[in-house]
Amino acid sequence: MDQAIDRQGRVYLCSITPSNSKAIMSAIPACPQCTMENTYPDGANYVCADCGHEWPMVQSAVTDDNAGAVVKDANGNVLSDGDAVVLIKDLKVKGSSITLKMGTKIKSIRLVGGDHEVDCKMDAGSFMLKACYLRKA
Repeated sequence: MDQAIDRQGRVYLCSITPSNSKAIMSAIPACPQCTMENTYPDGANYVCADCGHEWPMVQSAVTDDNAGAVVKDANGNVLSDGDAVVLIKDLKVKGSSITLKMGTKIKSIRLVGGDHEVDCKMDAGSFMLKACYLRKA
């Protein structure tokens, strides 16, 4: 059997029949643990003949990490897009002489993923802030 690799890096086993010379392709992925291509299907799983690792043929649905994430302010209130918040302490902006003062009201926040969950615009500029320094107004 011959092997072919597509643009996404999937390995296909090709067998050429002498009668019609067409390649019959079957998508058998390489082992995710040892990256060897010596794998075969076994029931509902793929099995690596080299390391013995098994993984499911049907991948589970990709879930968005931020879809179920709940962002809470310093008091434990749930924040959502468009909320107004207030800073609970002075925050020095790295790489700048700007200090965001306690009590500053921020309107229309936007929640994003990552360490700094809140994206907002203020008079001093656009900032990414941690929710633990904010309280819902």
